[in-house]
Amino acid sequence: MIYYIIALVIIGLDQLTKYLVKTNMELGESIPLIPDVFHLTSHRNMGAAFGILQNQRFFFILITIAVVIGIVIAIKRIGHAQPRTAFALSLVLGGAIGNFIDRATTGQVVDFLHFILINFPIFNVADMAITIGVGLMLLDLLLDSRRAR
Repeated sequence: MIYYIIALVIIGLDQLTKYLVKTNMELGESIPLIPDVFHLTSHRNMGAAFGILQNQRFFFILITIAVVIGIVIAIKRIGHAQPRTAFALSLVLGGAIGNFIDRATTGQVVDFLHFILINFPIFNVADMAITIGVGLMLLDLLLDSRRAR
């Protein structure tokens, strides 16, 4: 149950931050938090990560539904036996649903976290959760593989 609560917290934080950006910033507006390093920039993405596959709304909706179902099944099966992996999956679940809500309701994802210094694509809380979750799963896989040797 805790893993679904974690996912709900991610969804809530993601949707709250996106709402704040939509209601307090003009599209394209950029607010420097650390000038020339990190800005809040109101941006909309109609594709996937890094802007790939633009205008594929229904494809993303279908894929996300399949991924969410798979993650829920995986968490149910491994939750107590592999808590680190279940935690990582809960982050991915929350992030996937956060971006799904945007795609399903408006056809575009609200992005706003912008590292200008390294010219990194603009992203959001859901993207962070997905990236951290996948990273934790890869780390877990690496650690398990080293233990097996």
